[in-house]
Amino acid sequence: MTAKAVVFDIGNVLIEWQPERFFDRHIGPERRRLLFAEVDLHGANDKVDRGASLAETIAELAAVTPHLADEIQMWHDHWIDIAGPTISRSVRLLRALRRRGVPVMALSNFGIETFRLAQARYPFLIEFDRRFISGHLGVIKPAEEIYRIVERDCEHAPNELLFTDDRRDNIDAAAARGWNVHLFDGADGLAQVLVAHGLLPEEETQ
Repeated sequence: MTAKAVVFDIGNVLIEWQPERFFDRHIGPERRRLLFAEVDLHGANDKVDRGASLAETIAELAAVTPHLADEIQMWHDHWIDIAGPTISRSVRLLRALRRRGVPVMALSNFGIETFRLAQARYPFLIEFDRRFISGHLGVIKPAEEIYRIVERDCEHAPNELLFTDDRRDNIDAAAARGWNVHLFDGADGLAQVLVAHGLLPEEETQ
């Protein structure tokens, strides 16, 4: 069935999210490898995405790993610099859909505080018709519950949704519930899928 609404992930779909790249640039690859081997920063980020305080989560990590405390603290102090830059064509596709009157929603693993920071840096994040942000919901993808929340609140049947995300596990969880899905690997592919579903004409996908 042709989709009637588009659900966007944010990280690595609309905004680049490559923490290792940031730390390589600021502390060097060798020190970054040591940091990420000893400290589960991605696991800490999952806690934040479930609703935990960014400051408290990072402070706890720094306290138990004092020899890397300065580097750990960078995750808090420079979080907004880690999140970016914008994937410009994806944002243009989002806005083209809105001009066409296609409902657009966000379904993203994001903390309460970090999403607030991202909104201030990236104003297009306020342009969604609905936003399903994990920190506010207390559950992260690919847990079944977060997809159920979207289905309950978005006023569209699962087979009317087209969901794009850069992670296979998140896509598979949505597909298992009957959503149309697209594994994001660049805006070119997303543009093709939007055209295939009749949501945008090709001339409006650049």
